[in-house]
Amino acid sequence: MMNEPIFFERNRVRRVYTGGRLFGDFFGDEPVDGFMPEEWIASSVEAINREKTSEKEGVSIVKGSGIYFDELLEKYPLEMLGSRQKMRVLVKILDSAVRLPAQAHPDKEFSRKYFNSEYGKTESWIILDKRQDAKIYFGFKDGVDRKLFSDAIDASEKDKNAMERLMECYEPQIGDVFLVPAKTVHAIGAGCLILEVQEPTDFTIQPEHWCADYRLSDDEMYIGLSKEEAIGCFNFCKSPDTGIVPVTVYHKDRARVENVIKPSDTGCFIINRITLNGGEYTLSVNDSYGVYIVTEGTGEICGDGYSKKIQKGDYFFMPACLMDRFCLKGSMKVTECF
Repeated sequence: MMNEPIFFERNRVRRVYTGGRLFGDFFGDEPVDGFMPEEWIASSVEAINREKTSEKEGVSIVKGSGIYFDELLEKYPLEMLGSRQKMRVLVKILDSAVRLPAQAHPDKEFSRKYFNSEYGKTESWIILDKRQDAKIYFGFKDGVDRKLFSDAIDASEKDKNAMERLMECYEPQIGDVFLVPAKTVHAIGAGCLILEVQEPTDFTIQPEHWCADYRLSDDEMYIGLSKEEAIGCFNFCKSPDTGIVPVTVYHKDRARVENVIKPSDTGCFIINRITLNGGEYTLSVNDSYGVYIVTEGTGEICGDGYSKKIQKGDYFFMPACLMDRFCLKGSMKVTECF
């Protein structure tokens, strides 16, 4: 495993909302909605679910080995992760058939205080595909304060649209990028296939009583906090900007690399988009690992006598010890996360 890129068994995770139909075109799955609407990619994080469907639900298993990815990282931190020696990102692809509850995620300070964790949950979205009338809810409208929000939480028990009226609504386009800082209210609307990159936690505070026709329990809404403590996880200041413009950082022959989420955007992770039009590109991240997802086209990954064909929907982990030794070739788009 130290000599080649690491591929994984498929890792669909159960949630209380339905979705997954758009996985049909992306992964080649049966195009139906169900309660397994998320694929967790190169994940070392366990899902926070009321009922688990497996021993370590959410943690990836190395393909053909039965080895959990978190155990591999713990045993070989330097080889896998470089000097950082911790996996600091969680990557998902999700497709929701319903609007998800209004929610926010903690910043590091909030996580340290309430969850004994050094990680918050700043995240980003890249829109890969969408259904008709897809929507994104992002940020509070002007004038929303703690009291209005608290009242809407109570009202949502009988009025399922109470929260929608407080949030800004957008109609995303394929390729759009959203950066969602910790403590920002948001809700993924029905019909978006999203590549989500985030800090490595599953902390979600969603103080709305319903997720479509599913009644959320207090624990699912507040994850062990009181209502007042949970509201403290929401930022009522001006909503952040939605426009993220990728910046080209490499362009040679038939290969181009764009910073989608730049180092200046957040201190949590970086996302690049690699576009090959019959060209090749050497994978090179300074003293770190990378997570790679093919989002369009076909090609191969080559290096050190190794060659493997890859296509849309494939993903893999590149250990830090193998950087600069492998390259991508073909006609495809690949998202790089580190």
